[in-house]
Amino acid sequence: QGHDQSSTLAQHSVELTLPNHHPFHRDLLRYAKLMEWLKNTDYGKYEGLTKNYMDYLSRLYEREIKDFFEVAKIKMTGTTREGKKFATLPRKESAVKQETESLHGSSGKLTGSTSSLNKLSVQSSGNRRSQSSSLLDMGNMSASDLDVADRTKFDKIFEQVLSELEPLCLAEQDFISKFFKLQQHQSISGTTNEAEEMDGGTLSRSYASGVPQTVSSEKDMIRQMMTKIFRCIEPELNNLIALGDKIDSFNSLYMLVKMSHHVWTAQNVDPASFLSTTLGNVLVTVKRNFDKCISNQMKQMDEVKISKKSKVGILPFVAEFEEFAALAESIFKNAERRGDLDKAYIKLIRAVFVSVEKVANESQKTPRDVVMMENFHHIFATLSRLKISCLEAEKKEAKQKYTDHLQSYVIYSLGQPLEKLNHFFEGVEARVAQGIREEEVSYQLAFNKQELRKVIKEYPGKEVKKGLDNLYKKVDKHLCEEENLLQVVWHSMQDEFIRQYKHFEGLIARCYPGSGITMEFTIQDILDYCSSIAQSH
Repeated sequence: QGHDQSSTLAQHSVELTLPNHHPFHRDLLRYAKLMEWLKNTDYGKYEGLTKNYMDYLSRLYEREIKDFFEVAKIKMTGTTREGKKFATLPRKESAVKQETESLHGSSGKLTGSTSSLNKLSVQSSGNRRSQSSSLLDMGNMSASDLDVADRTKFDKIFEQVLSELEPLCLAEQDFISKFFKLQQHQSISGTTNEAEEMDGGTLSRSYASGVPQTVSSEKDMIRQMMTKIFRCIEPELNNLIALGDKIDSFNSLYMLVKMSHHVWTAQNVDPASFLSTTLGNVLVTVKRNFDKCISNQMKQMDEVKISKKSKVGILPFVAEFEEFAALAESIFKNAERRGDLDKAYIKLIRAVFVSVEKVANESQKTPRDVVMMENFHHIFATLSRLKISCLEAEKKEAKQKYTDHLQSYVIYSLGQPLEKLNHFFEGVEARVAQGIREEEVSYQLAFNKQELRKVIKEYPGKEVKKGLDNLYKKVDKHLCEEENLLQVVWHSMQDEFIRQYKHFEGLIARCYPGSGITMEFTIQDILDYCSSIAQSH
C-alpha cells in the first residue's frame, strides 16, 4: 500500500490532512483468516510477516507524517511573526469569529468505521466545541487584529494536527488487532499462568510452546507494533511544540488545553494504548513549556527598569498580567486542567504584588502612594472584571491597598495648601494631649486668640482657592491618564478637606469658646472651589 499511497501524499500535505489508509485496511482484512491460520500452525512465518509489515509501514508512515508536520510548520511560521513578547489582543471579537467557526468544524474528523474510532468520535464531538472556546470572549482588550489572528491560526493548526493523528493511530491499531488476530478478549482456554505477566519479547516463545495468549500479552504486542510503526510521531510533535513556543510563548496556553483534552479523550478509550501513552508523554513537554512561560514573566518583573525622569503610571508587568489573565480565561474556559492555571495565577499575582511595592519604594519622580494606588486599582479592576475565583483573596487585598494608598496620598497632599493652619492646630492638639484642658489652651502664649486670628487671616477664600488650584495641578502631574483616577482623587481630597475643616471648627468651638472666631471661608466655598477648579482644567 506504500506505493499507492505516495502518489496522493503531496495533495494531502498541502491541505494539512493525512492520507486515509482505510481502503487498504479493508482489502487486507480479507486475508485475516489466513493470518489466523498461520498464527496457529506456523508461528515463524506469522512473526516474519508481522515484522515485514512493521518495517514497511514504519517507513511509509514516517514519510507521510514528516511531510504532514513540515506543512504544519510552514503554515505556522508563514502566518506568525517570531520573537513577540506579550503580544496583545484586539478590542473586537469580530475578527476572531470566522476563524472560530472553522476550528469548531474540525471535530467532525474523528468519524470512522472501526470500533475504537467510533468510540472516540462520539466522545470528542461533544467536547471539542467547548474546548475551542479559547477563541471566544476576547472583547474589550487592547491591540491589533493581526496579533489575535496569529494566535487563532496557531490554535487552529495545532488542533488540526492532533485531530488528524488521532484517527490515523486508532484506525491502524484496530487494523493490527483484527488482521494479526490480536483481539482484545479473554484468553481462549481461560488458563492462567505466567504468560499474563509476559511482555512482547516473550510472545514468540509462548506461541512456540503452545501457551494460549492473554489479554495482557496481546495488548503488549499491539503497543509494541504501534510504537515501531509510529516511532516518529512523538519527536515530530515535540518539534512542533518547540516551534510554537518559539513563535509566541503564550502559545503554550493553547497547547496545554488542547493536548490535555486529547489525552483525556484517548485515555477514556484505552488508558494503556499507544495513543494515550504518546500524547501523555508530549503533554509533559507542553506543561514544562507552560511553566517556563510563567517563570519568564516572573523573571521579567524582577528585571523591570523604570525611568527616573517620567511618571511611573501603570507598570508594564501589571498590564501584562491583565493580558495574560484575559487570554488564559478565554482559553481555559471549560478546560480539564484548570488546576495548572490556578497555580500559575497564584504565583504570578504574588510576584506582581511584590514587584509593585518594590518599584513604588524606588520611584523618584512619582510619589510611592501614587504608584501603589494606581497599580493596585488596575489590578483590582482586572480581577473584578475577570472574576477569577482562585484570586478572590488577592482581589480584596488589591482593593484594600488601593484604598489605603489613596487615603494616604490625599492626607499627605492636603497638608500643604493650609500648611500653617495645620501646624497651628497640631500644636493645639499636642497641648491637650499633654494634659492642658481644652478651654485653657487659649491662655498659652503661642496659641492665644490673637495668634489664631493671625493664622486664619493668612487663608482668605481667595488664597484657599489658589492653594487648591496648585494642588490640583500637582496631582494632575502625578497621575497617569490611562487609569483615569484624577476625579476620584480630587473628590476624595474635597471630602478630606471638608473633614479637616469640620475638625478645625470643632477645635475652635472647644478651645476658644465664645470667641466668635471663624474661618474666612465656608464648606460651601470649598465645594464651589473644587468644582470650579475641576471644570477649568
